[in-house]
Amino acid sequence: MTRYSHPRLNDVSLEAALHALADPCRFAIVRRLAGQAGELSCQSAAQAGAVPKSTLSNHFKILRGAGLIRTRPAGREYLSSLRREEFDARFPGLLDTVLRQPQG
Repeated sequence: MTRYSHPRLNDVSLEAALHALADPCRFAIVRRLAGQAGELSCQSAAQAGAVPKSTLSNHFKILRGAGLIRTRPAGREYLSSLRREEFDARFPGLLDTVLRQPQG
């Protein structure tokens, strides 16, 4: 089973974080994770929209690289959760600010 690497948040630049949040699909994933106190699989995200699973996998990879999510194996799936506390410590107020924006 694949093990994903997760960056130390001190190694994540503001540019990488903003790039990850700038894409509407990735922003929707972050918004879903922030709105529910749980985890999300790529499969369940694919069922919620018209984005191919391969494209979603790339979006999850970018979100992991920006330190926004943590992905763990769970049986035959991988579940991702928001690294909210860690991310907020690195970039205070950033997630709160972007999540307050109206859905477009």
